[in-house]
Amino acid sequence: MKVIAAYLLAVLGGNASPSTDDVKDILSSVGAEVDDDRIELLLTQVKNKDITELIAAGREKLASVPAGGGAVAVAASAAGGGGGAAAPAAAETKKEEKVEEKEESDDDMGFSLFD
Repeated sequence: MKVIAAYLLAVLGGNASPSTDDVKDILSSVGAEVDDDRIELLLTQVKNKDITELIAAGREKLASVPAGGGAVAVAASAAGGGGGAAAPAAAETKKEEKVEEKEESDDDMGFSLFD
């Protein structure tokens, strides 16, 4: 990721086609490790390609990746299908909230931030 970030910084800085030395200079200026193999791999993959087209293609690929919200929907539908199981779960969360409130009041230990 740091090699890609350094490459993008060079492009944003006005260098349409950064070289290995350009990327190395950026990485070394912030004290990051320089991995010549990764730099060469990146440069061969982006050679003669427009950076805006690469970013657009990457966004399209990321749009098809699931965002991890499916587990919540499954849990919600399972709780809704159980009918009576949802009520005890709600009671348990209320009890947990009450316990947390007691702990929060003890956190200041008699001292106030604004005294």
